Amino acid sequence: MEDQTRQLVQLHGRGTATNPINRFEQIGFEPDLDELLDSPAPRTRFFRDTSRKAIASNDSPDVGFSFSVNPYRGCEHGCIYCYARPGHEYLGLSAGLDFETKIFVKGQVAELLRQELSSPRWVPATVAMSGVTDCYQPIERKLELTRRCIEVFAEFRNPMTIITKNHLVSRDVDLLSELASDSAASVTLSITSLDPELQRVMEPRTSSPALRLDAISRLAAGGVPVGVMIGPVIPGLTDHEIPAILRAASDAGAGHAGYIALRLPHAVKVLFEEWLETHFPDRKEKVIHRIREIRGGKLYDSRYGSRLRGEGKYADHMNALFDVSVEKFGLNRQRKPLSTAAWRGENIRSSRKVANQLSLF
Repeated sequence: MEDQTRQLVQLHGRGTATNPINRFEQIGFEPDLDELLDSPAPRTRFFRDTSRKAIASNDSPDVGFSFSVNPYRGCEHGCIYCYARPGHEYLGLSAGLDFETKIFVKGQVAELLRQELSSPRWVPATVAMSGVTDCYQPIERKLELTRRCIEVFAEFRNPMTIITKNHLVSRDVDLLSELASDSAASVTLSITSLDPELQRVMEPRTSSPALRLDAISRLAAGGVPVGVMIGPVIPGLTDHEIPAILRAASDAGAGHAGYIALRLPHAVKVLFEEWLETHFPDRKEKVIHRIREIRGGKLYDSRYGSRLRGEGKYADHMNALFDVSVEKFGLNRQRKPLSTAAWRGENIRSSRKVANQLSLF
């Protein structure tokens, strides 16, 4: 009975109230119910990330980008389904509440980025921001690390793309428009639901659906190629919203669209089931059944090619609904690829070389 009641504990503004045991640790601390109920809601704490590189690379065949920059590790947005949550376990923390309240900040990320783009080893290529956690989470309003990175990309005219759930991206429309004039920038707003009540409990510190649509409008007005990502589609809970989301995004000015199916790696499975029990107990069994239906009877399938869309009849149904809606609302018809044609790196390197030589005198 205590375990069942415990799942119903909810902290205001947080995706979860619990910290599942780190899968790499043999010992974990689990407070009893009274302690959990009496404890004040934890405040977000920020820690210095001492990474020596800004650009990370990956060779995953289904991700869509090879290079990314992530100014923050952990994410205060608190999206309950976030596939990045287990990354906190590599830091000795939990994928649960720790992920939302203990944020690691790469304070020198823009300086590191400039060094790496200046290196003769760097071959100009598109770099994604928010490849893992959202680069426009709330602390960005104060620290402006993402904006400083965009300034570096603009200086070098290195193509870059952004995916975010936060209206704050519209703050940087000036820089993004500048890059977009050289086909070197694009933005995607992630919208999972148009229902503000569902969004509030599922993605507690993200911008409302209306504000995300407003960001699409502002970016489109600024000449920035902008689209929508329904990420993730939750079978049995949000999949029916696919047509409405695509229509609203298209009306706002989006030109491209995509979607991914819900992924529940490692501890995210536990967190998501607890969340369903807390907020949608009447739909829990249906949602879990649908997830298993597209995942071969499991809650997660890590295979490339399958992990982002799922397999089976229900996955085919979601895919068909998406394709029909994309065609109906005129999306994905003319998406111009990003270009490295305006790359300025060689000129910047030459100027710095001359400046260094002159400094010798």
